[in-house]
Amino acid sequence: MHIAPGDHNTRFGFVVSKAVGNAPTRNLVKRRLKALARPLAQTLSGDIIFRALPSAANSTWESLTRDVAACVEKQGKTSG
Repeated sequence: MHIAPGDHNTRFGFVVSKAVGNAPTRNLVKRRLKALARPLAQTLSGDIIFRALPSAANSTWESLTRDVAACVEKQGKTSG
């Protein structure tokens, strides 16, 4: 079943392993990714998994924003 963007059936999953850092660091990365994902629910559909790489622990907000935007753009090109 194909769900059109904007149907608000978007679910996000976040994978942040111990390789990213200790529990407070992992939680910070998850909170940042969740904040970046929230507005995407209006434009994307389906189940989307974010997997944080160890470098995410030291990434700035701007860097994470660029990375998420690049992933969303790439996903849009491959799902068409």
